[in-house]
Amino acid sequence: VQLQASGGGLVQAGGSLRLSCAASERTVSNNVMGWFRQAPGKEREFVGAIGWHGNTRYRDSVKGRFTISRDNAKNTVYLQMNNLKPEDTAVYFCAASSVMTSSTRSYYHWGQGTQVTVSS
Repeated sequence: VQLQASGGGLVQAGGSLRLSCAASERTVSNNVMGWFRQAPGKEREFVGAIGWHGNTRYRDSVKGRFTISRDNAKNTVYLQMNNLKPEDTAVYFCAASSVMTSSTRSYYHWGQGTQVTVSS
């Protein structure tokens, strides 16, 4: 199984980006798909996840700003990020899990990350 995150870039505070996570096989339809991020010198942290039925879960700091969606036909998961803040700057990763959880340890099939930089 391969996961590839893309769509990162440099954006001003208040701007938007949409990240994509393309998966091989049927990873997206068969798993909970999560988004994580890691800023320099910090631990990887949970951003949000989407379950099989489209149910979602987010960390408090991104609620109301970030939205996760999935397209099973395209084996792709998206992270729409609006009203970006400098503290959102990080490398963003996608991963798969068999459970809806925020625990990094429960996720597998980590993909390569994509850099998001938000300037003030």
